[in-house]
Amino acid sequence: MALTDTNSWTGIREVLLRRIHDRIWQPGEQIPHEADLAEEFGCARTTVNRALRDLAESGLVVRKRRAGTRVAVNPPQRATLTIPILREEVETLGQPYRHLVLERDLRPLPPKLHGAFQVSLGDDVLFLKTLHFANERPYAFEERYINLAAAPEARDMSFNDISANEWLVHNAPYSHGDLSFFAVTADQTLSAKLDAEVGAALFAMERITWAGEQPITHVRLIFAPGYRMRTEI
Repeated sequence: MALTDTNSWTGIREVLLRRIHDRIWQPGEQIPHEADLAEEFGCARTTVNRALRDLAESGLVVRKRRAGTRVAVNPPQRATLTIPILREEVETLGQPYRHLVLERDLRPLPPKLHGAFQVSLGDDVLFLKTLHFANERPYAFEERYINLAAAPEARDMSFNDISANEWLVHNAPYSHGDLSFFAVTADQTLSAKLDAEVGAALFAMERITWAGEQPITHVRLIFAPGYRMRTEI
């Protein structure tokens, strides 16, 4: 197989990655030294070093000073998660979508979130309660806090025409996030909102997204009975 773009670190990384996936280099096996790889590819040693650093950051190789680089024995297994736009999720099911803003106001961040969602003390955040529908049936109930320092345009948005979920995905790019999944028991309020029996177990998630060190939004989503989450690994 012809090698491509081996003057760039990304091209070399792809070649090395292929050798790992094809088991040309076995788990735990030491791979050639940087100088040898640089000679093979006809590139600078720093280019090989950058490719190996990227593989090490991904957990696919283990690098030790003076001991060389080895293929990881137990590389991490990561799921690929993206923030779904609920409108698109519903429409993919072949059902019409709409949402209803139940509550919208400016308020201080509740104390229970101070540790996880750090905004400037004294600053108000935008709070929203939204109900999402699929084919006129409840799909998800959302409680959301938006840091207006991170997304100042949100202050003037009613979010009646476009949901906060969709608007933020398009207008507030994030660098990373925290995500948790859990079950909640439907109380009288959730039973009424999500057309669920009182006491039913409902799938829920909480997510915080960040732009660097600045939090963007904290959202809690609770889904109606029958919801299935799909992702890739």
